[in-house]
Amino acid sequence: MGTLSPSHPLQGFFLPWPRPLVEGRLRRRYHRFLADVVLLDGRVVTAHCPNSGLMEGLVRPGAAVWLSPSEGPRRALPYTWSMMALDDTLVGVDTLVPNRLVRALLEARALPRLGPYDTVHPEYAHAAGSRVDFRLLSAARVHDIEVKNCHLVYPDGRGYFPDSVSVRATRHLQILSREVQRGIAATVLFVVQRDDVKAVRPAALHDPDFAAAATRAAALGVRFRALRTRVSPEGVTVLGAVPVDLKPYALSRVAGWRLALKPYSGWERPKRVVSSAP
Repeated sequence: MGTLSPSHPLQGFFLPWPRPLVEGRLRRRYHRFLADVVLLDGRVVTAHCPNSGLMEGLVRPGAAVWLSPSEGPRRALPYTWSMMALDDTLVGVDTLVPNRLVRALLEARALPRLGPYDTVHPEYAHAAGSRVDFRLLSAARVHDIEVKNCHLVYPDGRGYFPDSVSVRATRHLQILSREVQRGIAATVLFVVQRDDVKAVRPAALHDPDFAAAATRAAALGVRFRALRTRVSPEGVTVLGAVPVDLKPYALSRVAGWRLALKPYSGWERPKRVVSSAP
């Protein structure tokens, strides 16, 4: 559970890590979901990388990283990559953390401007083949909330989501758009796991379909909100809300920033072995 300030329940809300983090240095990311890390005691461990995207700008061998010890005997890998140091900023890389944070906020009634609700239903099956992250229910209202993790912040101080094409995220917006037309309230909530952001934008260069779907969804009544957070080896602190900017913008500068970060994005893909056997 998170902790909150009685006077400002959102700002300063703190969610601790379930277990103390372990520090190391990133060696490489490969097979998308694997990362080799050299711990401070010299051991090399393979950690689960919970981010399926390019992680634009974050794949930097030698960077300081922090790992969460895995919970439960069924976990194949002993650690999960949770956060890292990027220049002077700490960045959260675990895409599951925003959902845990938002759930704690909702259960504590610490997220304002949602209207009254009685119950919180995580992973609610709200459409055929699709689940929304949270459904809030009251006697008079249904409110669906879709949470999106954002880590990419460019020199203009704006966060951009997604950092690569996300057909799944676009489909989520299309479903929420249909829901608001049926009278269901819907909110997309971006959680930026770094503190150097002043606003969030749909990444029209990375995924033009998502950006177009966001514009259509907002016109139909889907609300877009964003939270700025600070990650640390102790946990995640909510610093407050930042605006979501859905207006069109020039892509030329964004293209240059994206190109500059290309060497620090993605993962190693193993070479295919061609058998010589007859």
